[in-house]
Amino acid sequence: MRALVTGGAGFIGSHLVERLLGLGHEVRVVDDFSTGKRENVAPFVKEGGKLEVVEADIRNGWKMRELADGCEVIFHEAAIVSVPYSVEHPQETHDVNLQGTLNVLEAARHAKTRRLVFASSAAVYGDAPGLPKHEGMLPTPIAPYGLEKLTSEHYLAIFARLYGVETVSLRYFNVFGPRQDPSSAYSGVISIFAERAKRGDSLTIFGDGLAYRDFIYVDDVVQANLLAAETPGISGRAFNVARGAKTSMNDLAAMIGRIAGRELVVKHEAARAGDITESIADISRAQKELGFAPKVAVEEGLRRLMA
Repeated sequence: MRALVTGGAGFIGSHLVERLLGLGHEVRVVDDFSTGKRENVAPFVKEGGKLEVVEADIRNGWKMRELADGCEVIFHEAAIVSVPYSVEHPQETHDVNLQGTLNVLEAARHAKTRRLVFASSAAVYGDAPGLPKHEGMLPTPIAPYGLEKLTSEHYLAIFARLYGVETVSLRYFNVFGPRQDPSSAYSGVISIFAERAKRGDSLTIFGDGLAYRDFIYVDDVVQANLLAAETPGISGRAFNVARGAKTSMNDLAAMIGRIAGRELVVKHEAARAGDITESIADISRAQKELGFAPKVAVEEGLRRLMA
């Protein structure tokens, strides 16, 4: 199989590229390297190998059509993923996250790509009441980023219905693992905590530390993508990708301290306006329809990351 991975030099994209190559597939990466890093894919580039890396922008629709040619599956990971940035720069994130996705869909349609797997987000749920979050809920995004992901999902479903391009949307919750840049504005709390723990610095928790998230290790996200690419009969569907378990900020800090082998100083500051205090996914649809089964517990994932 030949696969196109947009954002393939990024955190999640590069892990997906590594797994695809390990399975013997040919992979074409497209990345503009605004946040993706060449060193994330450099170890996989071999003379005469099965990896092609192209610097390009998904906002260039004609270039995307050229790059999609001959690709059986497209994994669309490229995006601006910062919610605060989308609030400050709604036009730019619209152009990348929504128009860019439409460009990728059009490229898939013209290339007669068999299936497109899209990296959506739990941000589509916004402040919809009720836990755990499930795909049957009415999404109520509260920032341009969430709206862009939700609108993209609707575009995917319409393209599946109108043009015969099989599409699947994966709603990622809190993904963590190696290659997540702790210095980036887009980083999650785990990569920041892990980096500070390695240096022996204190950890800062906003609020009382009882707020919780549904963390998932990047290898399990890769597994979900591979299942979404091959499972029959799921075109036009959206699936939560998470562990379906909650971890509080206090528990997270304690686990990282154990792994670091030192007692970490934890400082509490006032809770930040807009921060979600509770987030957990219902993953029963993905379990039933995809056969998805997350394998890496949070503490084991933390050990791998900090190693």
